[in-house]
Amino acid sequence: MKIVILLGAPGSGKGTVAGKLASEHASMKHVSSGDLLRGAIAKGTAAGLEAKGYMEKGNLVPDALIATMIKDVVAETEGDVTMLLDGFPRNLAQAKILEEMGAPVTGAVLIDVPDSIIQDRIAGRRTCPKCKAGYHVRNLPPKVEGVCDNCGEALVIRKDDNPETVKDRLVVYHQQTEPLISYYSGKGMLKKVDGTTGVDNVVKAFLEAM
Repeated sequence: MKIVILLGAPGSGKGTVAGKLASEHASMKHVSSGDLLRGAIAKGTAAGLEAKGYMEKGNLVPDALIATMIKDVVAETEGDVTMLLDGFPRNLAQAKILEEMGAPVTGAVLIDVPDSIIQDRIAGRRTCPKCKAGYHVRNLPPKVEGVCDNCGEALVIRKDDNPETVKDRLVVYHQQTEPLISYYSGKGMLKKVDGTTGVDNVVKAFLEAM
């Protein structure tokens, strides 16, 4: 098993690209830290209950707790699988935790998109609250407007996707996550793809970068 880390600002298309790759290639597995967290809380696992306690108080979930969830997924993944790790690490401290746990990270791919395009993209994002499938009103619309292709649930706009929240998330990204670009570049592990060329082209470029 090997791990490829997806880097890029919120709205750059990391989840879309990783999800498409995982659906088309049996040897690839999309692991989103956000989905892991929500899943652990929904299942009531020990880590999920601990994380829920932090979140209910409005506090950030500690790096080490999220790392534990990642470590569990790594341990239960067998065979010749490429894990596409989306949303972790988010900062240098998390990158070092990942390194210390001995995770088999073989590379990092940056999906590069300017902030102006990010803001436009996120304004059109829609999410299925049931199966978590993601859509975009223009770039990746569902077959029936406002309805999930997979399960028929009504699509929603996530709280994180309102314009003011997006601006705040981009500030946090540039301050905390962007330094990972230099970190992995310094290790000779970073590849960059243009994230503005359309999903299929980005997926193709991502595969070549891997």
